[in-house]
Amino acid sequence: MLRLFTASIATFCLFGSLVTVSAADPVSMFDGKSLEGWRGRADLWSVADGAIVGRTNAAEPIKKNTFLIWDGDAPADFELRISYWVEAGNSGIQYRSKVADEKEFVVGGYQADIEVSNNYTGINYEERGRGILAQRGQRVTIAEDGSKKVETFGKADEIAKSFNTDAWNEYRVVAKGNTLQHYINDTLTSEVIDGQSEKAAKDGIIALQLHVGPAMVIRFKNLTIKAL
Repeated sequence: MLRLFTASIATFCLFGSLVTVSAADPVSMFDGKSLEGWRGRADLWSVADGAIVGRTNAAEPIKKNTFLIWDGDAPADFELRISYWVEAGNSGIQYRSKVADEKEFVVGGYQADIEVSNNYTGINYEERGRGILAQRGQRVTIAEDGSKKVETFGKADEIAKSFNTDAWNEYRVVAKGNTLQHYINDTLTSEVIDGQSEKAAKDGIIALQLHVGPAMVIRFKNLTIKAL
């Protein structure tokens, strides 16, 4: 039976006090020492050197994508900042998402993608939904009927030059209304204006991904969220 990281209160508690995400100040989502306030598979997630570490191995590969879920109450509109260092594999940051399987920590929703070879890093991918919504360098407007208007604001390879391959990167996700923007190291990587009301998410949870496939390692630190 898997050990679970769980929060024992309905509202988010950090360092023993209730946290309200205000429009004035960013709120820390990680204490740098423990997975307090997060829940996920304890055999896959840990804390080392002040960072959240997600790790899979070849001997016991995971059978489906699994996530570390933040128990905080994310505001509908926010700016999320997370530093990441991917050593191997494919990961991502879920936001405005829903839990599809609580037992296995399966999540679906918008994802700010991360991938070691940077083929997909920076895109907007809807997990368990519509798939890729915007490639890197694209501004995509999704109409009510699901049709897309695609504008290119930059070349994917050129944008990727701002990414660090063997060091920390800062992801910034800005979700305001139906506009979703991804930035890495202060460079805009993708933008989605989601007007498909039947499928567009207005709010939801935040989670960190471990992807099926080859063994992988991903590290996260400096996790903050600020209401807009």
